[in-house]
Amino acid sequence: MAKIQVILTEDVAGQGRKGDLVSVSEGYAKNFIIKNNKGMLATPEALKKIENDKKKAAKRDEEEKQKAIDVKNLLEKEKLVLEVKVGNNGKLFGAITNKEISAEIENKYGKKIDRKKIEGNIKSTGEHKVTVKLHRDVKAEITVVTKG
Repeated sequence: MAKIQVILTEDVAGQGRKGDLVSVSEGYAKNFIIKNNKGMLATPEALKKIENDKKKAAKRDEEEKQKAIDVKNLLEKEKLVLEVKVGNNGKLFGAITNKEISAEIENKYGKKIDRKKIEGNIKSTGEHKVTVKLHRDVKAEITVVTKG
C-alpha cells in the first residue's frame, strides 16, 4: 500500500495536530482526511504556505507575549486598593471576587482583563496576592489591598 504525505488542517485523533505533516495510506488520505476537509496533499506550495502560516503565528504570539509582559510590569508596579464594607469584627460582607478585581484594573489602568484569568477570592481586609494570567507564559502577581 502506498503512503502519501498529508498536511493536517485540523487535529485528527491518532494522526497529529493541525499543521502537522503526516504519512498515511493513500486510501485513508483520500477517503477520510481529504474528503472530510481535515487535511490536504503535501505539495511544495502547500508546505510553503503552512511554513509561512507558522512563522506568522509565532510572530503574532511573540507580540502578544510582549504586550502581556508590558501589562504585567504595569500591574505589578503599584498596589490595587479597594474600598469595601466591613462588619464589626473586621470581616468583609461577602468576598472580593475576580469580577470586582477585573473592574478595578480596568478603572485604574484602562486595561480590560477577563475575570476568568484572575485567580483568587479575597475574604478579609489587608494585603492579598492575586495571580493574573496574561499569556500562556506570562503571569502577573498583583497586590490587592482591601480597606474598610
